[in-house]
Amino acid sequence: MSFALWSAAACAALTVVNLTSIALAWARLRPSGTPAGAAAGRPPVSILRPVCGLEAFLEETLRTGFVLDYPDYELIFCVEREEDPVVPLVRRLIAAHPGIPARLLVGEDRISANPKLNNLVKGWREARHGWVVLADSNVLMPPDYLQRLLEAWRAKTGLVCSTPLGVRPGSGWAWVECAFLNTLQARWQYAGEAAGQGFAQGKSMLWRRDFLEAQGGIRALASELAEDAAATKLVRAAGRRVHLVDAPFEQPLGPRGAGPVWARQLRWARLRRVTFPAFFAPESLSGAAVPMALALAAAASAGVSLPGTALLVALLWYGAETALAARKGWPLSWRLVPAMMVRDAMIPALWVSAWGGGRTVWRGNAMRIRVRAAEAGAPG
Repeated sequence: MSFALWSAAACAALTVVNLTSIALAWARLRPSGTPAGAAAGRPPVSILRPVCGLEAFLEETLRTGFVLDYPDYELIFCVEREEDPVVPLVRRLIAAHPGIPARLLVGEDRISANPKLNNLVKGWREARHGWVVLADSNVLMPPDYLQRLLEAWRAKTGLVCSTPLGVRPGSGWAWVECAFLNTLQARWQYAGEAAGQGFAQGKSMLWRRDFLEAQGGIRALASELAEDAAATKLVRAAGRRVHLVDAPFEQPLGPRGAGPVWARQLRWARLRRVTFPAFFAPESLSGAAVPMALALAAAASAGVSLPGTALLVALLWYGAETALAARKGWPLSWRLVPAMMVRDAMIPALWVSAWGGGRTVWRGNAMRIRVRAAEAGAPG
């Protein structure tokens, strides 16, 4: 086979895989804003929210938990230290909504190198209900938040999650973050779930308390540095599946800079590398950079127009992603396609960097992700 033909075939194969993933996500997802069913008759739920420090949109995201259209739920906020600047905000919100059973728990149970998990242990211990949601502080909860989580539970479900949907990007780099979160990472997670390979996402996790307790309780999530990776393995080992809500919950972004976007994506890439290396290995092929290079190499070898080839590849890759975002009501702007191009240029560099270890910081907590999976998680 000639070089031109080989390159064209490889580009075509990658493009088909990419378009297939978009088609699977298209079929699995419903447009944002579509309401869930009624809350009547559903079980009581405990919502645990770990908090640490102040950040943009925090008061708004935490307040959404107090105005859910659900008859019986409790809110438990977990913080490590009494002197954390978020404490007055949480107490003010609790006082402003006396009709919602809510409390703030202070302290830490150090069971792992994961500070969020350590923060949540006391909340799990104090939760009163048989259904428990672990929800990050930067998740916007729509009024039907709990209904949508519960609706996704099926006979063989072990865990229901939601990927974060990046919204309100306040800068060009925030649009790059949107391009990572929405039409790439969320899309692949929904495609994977549709293919029977659901992965947990730590942003919103709905557990049946009796199921997780039978697997070792919340402490079992300390088996990996990332609690969602541990949750995925735990659920699969129990013969159950991870399922996703049918429309992801929003996370407002605001302005973002290049450094934080790179650091956050590298941290997640390293965690995926040490927890699911077989799935991480082909990630460098998930963006348009490699198929674009293959297509241009084939075109140059065959004497075909390079601009025309580049335009065709861009239309197939970015046109399909943009159509998915438009159909599902996700953020759209003229900045989205350039952001996708920047993202895809970053993917190979992130992939290479992820094969090494390194230090990372999560909410002020230094963590080390080592090269070998068995060593991952040692803080320092």
